[in-house]
Amino acid sequence: MKRIPRLAFASTLVLTFVSASSDGWKNEVSITLEGDRRVITANGIPDHPTGQFPGRGNPNRISPQNYHFTVPAHPQPAGKNTRMAMHPFGVAVNGIVLDPGAAEWWQGDPSSGWQYEPLSGAIDLGTDDSNAHVQPTGAYHYHGQPTELLRRLTGGKEKMVLVGWAADGFPIYNNIGHKDPKDSTSPWVELKSGYQVKKGTRPSGPFGTYDGSFVADYEWVDGMGDLDDCNGRTAATPEHPEGEYHYVITSQFPYIPREFKGTPDPSFFRHGPPGGPGGPGGGPPPRRGRKGGPGLFLPPGFPPPPLPPRGE
Repeated sequence: MKRIPRLAFASTLVLTFVSASSDGWKNEVSITLEGDRRVITANGIPDHPTGQFPGRGNPNRISPQNYHFTVPAHPQPAGKNTRMAMHPFGVAVNGIVLDPGAAEWWQGDPSSGWQYEPLSGAIDLGTDDSNAHVQPTGAYHYHGQPTELLRRLTGGKEKMVLVGWAADGFPIYNNIGHKDPKDSTSPWVELKSGYQVKKGTRPSGPFGTYDGSFVADYEWVDGMGDLDDCNGRTAATPEHPEGEYHYVITSQFPYIPREFKGTPDPSFFRHGPPGGPGGPGGGPPPRRGRKGGPGLFLPPGFPPPPLPPRGE
């Protein structure tokens, strides 16, 4: 992989990479500060090796997208959390969207409320070593820890690195943080989420014992992990040693967060197929949606998927 020199991370960041895994397409990302907004444009081509696409479990080929996102440069918490609907949670520094949900439902029925968890192993979405796969529009996207991107950002070392920004503007980091959130000199530790698989059996739909196959199989337990119900915390970061609120991508559910502390920007909302025309930053929406199938989107008229309730 050949890397072309980039500008310093300041008010403007332009990244250009050539990825042998994406049919020779160049990764193109522009991150700029315009007043009180952070503007991110990208073509969605990964800057690291990927799995084989099309491939087993995923018949789609990676192709350029037309992303244009804007987020607050100085985000603020909202009065209450906003649960993520069927749109990306955020975007990584390399311009790949962080999209934890999948439009895969028990018996193919979104109205059932039982949405499959993509990384549970209950269904085969053909994800690669970076927990990513490709939507029918050609949009390569992460469902969990972007392993290859993290390897490049950390240089294989145990350290905290900025991974991207959420739709509400708060930064997203990997799962390494300071043991004492208020002390930027305290040692690094792996941060754990506060979610766990419920005990007992499902009351409807697929029934059976809770086993993590579905999003609704999980619940958040206050005080169990290092992070809040948005999978974030206020702590010292390399960019803000005095402390800032940020999200964390964990190795356990929810992997990529599913709730926003602030208000997500409409530039991340979908009006059609994810990542392409009508998707985030794309052109006009298609006439109708579909249900089911790897990476397909929620049909019009259905509410956002339910998220786990709070544990006691």
